[in-house]
Amino acid sequence: MDEKLELIKKLSFFSSLSEEQLSTINSISKIMTYPKNSILYYENDINDRIFFLISGLLKVYKIDKFENEIFLYHIHKNSLISELTTLDNNSIHCFSNAEFLDDSIVLEIDFTEFKNEFLSKNILNSEFINEILLKTQQLHCVVNRELVFDATAKVAFTLQNDLEMFNSLKRHEISFMLHIQPETLSRVLKKLKRNNIIDIENTDVVVLDSEKLSKIIKG
Repeated sequence: MDEKLELIKKLSFFSSLSEEQLSTINSISKIMTYPKNSILYYENDINDRIFFLISGLLKVYKIDKFENEIFLYHIHKNSLISELTTLDNNSIHCFSNAEFLDDSIVLEIDFTEFKNEFLSKNILNSEFINEILLKTQQLHCVVNRELVFDATAKVAFTLQNDLEMFNSLKRHEISFMLHIQPETLSRVLKKLKRNNIIDIENTDVVVLDSEKLSKIIKG
């Protein structure tokens, strides 16, 4: 049994491919493992491969002119990692930094070969478009979180969309990620618990009323 091929089959992106096509992906790719806290790429790096996260968790962020980290979003398993702005070039310019928050497994595919063998033949194009639309949606969420949401809406949005990640991090890490003070985060959580929207069990948050969380997010 080809272990790499079995890992490729775990990615829903390739679920429509035949065995022969999967073998082609296998021949133009490699599997890489990355330890927690390692960096996949930095902003302005140029890659000739596209990356898919098979397992693990990735944090995408930028650094401002004062060397402060600006959190953008997380990438979960079974997802495209690469940020594509065009298919015209054979290289990919990185828009941000990507750091692993867990030990992770990544599929790396030669981008030129991938275009020649698949995209140029109108294979996997719709899957590619869907992934790019998901990236756009994530950036819309960043705009809302940073420019529109108040502290309560930021916390509600994170609990609604990334509860597992929220419970895996320390409270000061969450507040740093959301750009709010730790005291503010504590106050918001207490208010949500008091209103029976969440409960807290051994420091883990449990959502009791998802509908009310959605109303907070929508304002």
